[in-house]
Amino acid sequence: MRRPRGEPGSRAPRPTEGATCAGPGEPCFPSDGPLMCALEQERRFRLPPKPPPTLQPGLRSGQRLEAALSCPRFLRRPQQHLIRSLAEARPEELTPHVMVLLAQHLARHRLREPQLLEAIAHFLVVQEAQLSSKVVQKLVLPFGRLNYLPLEQQFMPCLERILAREAGVAPLATVNILMSLCQLRCLPFRALHFVFSPSFINHVSGTPHALIVRRYLSLLDTAVELELPGYRGPRLPRRQQVPIFPQPLITDRARCKYSHKDIVAEGLRQLLGEEKYRQDLTVPPGYCTDFLLCVSSSGAVLPVRTQDPFLPYPPRSCPQGQAASQPTTHDPAQRVVLMLRERWHFCRDGRVLLGSRALRERHLGLLGYQLLPLPFEELESQRGLPQLKSYLRQKLQALGLRWGPEGG
Repeated sequence: MRRPRGEPGSRAPRPTEGATCAGPGEPCFPSDGPLMCALEQERRFRLPPKPPPTLQPGLRSGQRLEAALSCPRFLRRPQQHLIRSLAEARPEELTPHVMVLLAQHLARHRLREPQLLEAIAHFLVVQEAQLSSKVVQKLVLPFGRLNYLPLEQQFMPCLERILAREAGVAPLATVNILMSLCQLRCLPFRALHFVFSPSFINHVSGTPHALIVRRYLSLLDTAVELELPGYRGPRLPRRQQVPIFPQPLITDRARCKYSHKDIVAEGLRQLLGEEKYRQDLTVPPGYCTDFLLCVSSSGAVLPVRTQDPFLPYPPRSCPQGQAASQPTTHDPAQRVVLMLRERWHFCRDGRVLLGSRALRERHLGLLGYQLLPLPFEELESQRGLPQLKSYLRQKLQALGLRWGPEGG
């Protein structure tokens, strides 16, 4: 029985963000897919662009910037407007609240705009004495997320002083700042000594955010293990460590309808057979892999069930506290990880990997896994499963991999 139009619960469910639906029961298409891009280009050709919403004329430059950042429709407006508004604002108008809005806007929409990021870095340095770590964590967030190390020379010294001053005041903010710096490969030793100290770990263990802090500390400990050969300070005890990313990230789960994972899985199934790859396998110390293959020294793709799919962690060539710059293993089987590089794994320009993705790939490589990236541009150019299988065959053969009766 159909509900009256005004009855509660009669509204149709909203389509997933980033998708466009023709109507009830019709298929949804990703907003950044080839079809929607072509339709949008045709719309722009036929219709004149709508002018951006006008802001109140009496507002000062800083207030106009804040109003623009608070506007839900702002993403559709050109970034040059943001740059112009920031340039016109007087220094006293750039408050922490305005700069946090700007930082959140860039991080949320994956906008790697150097002029705006440099402005945030300069503001952080100039206002260092007035900023708490809770504000600083929000200002630093876009740098790690967008994989952008600012040119501002005082950026790192400023953050080190803030961490030294406020580390014991706001533990979660401190770890959040270190997470952003970890993505940039800029971890200060003094701050690591503090967050790995028994007193800090005991302090956060009884807090509501204890699990998330332990996860971040586990990731920081992994970075120390793999990337910092000169670190000789305390480490996170093994009993305190938890898997870092035990499942696909939230953005991947939210956009699974638009991912190439299912079709790549089917291509691998038909090409290699189900027993010769594993999907969504979490390898120590807790990184979820898209697809993993085990390969013999002769290049034959082996059934995964006959091999331990994990490489040892810590790496056997990497004693506790030393970096794994040349990871080796006595196991003759090599592990190959196929990495899907979807469109949303990149900054908006589509060229630079987001910090979290770059970090995962960097650590998997240091652990000894051989990485085979599958970029979204290449995946989107394949027309149907036969073309995709041919594409995957070429990629695997380029690594010297063999399978089937001749490959074992």
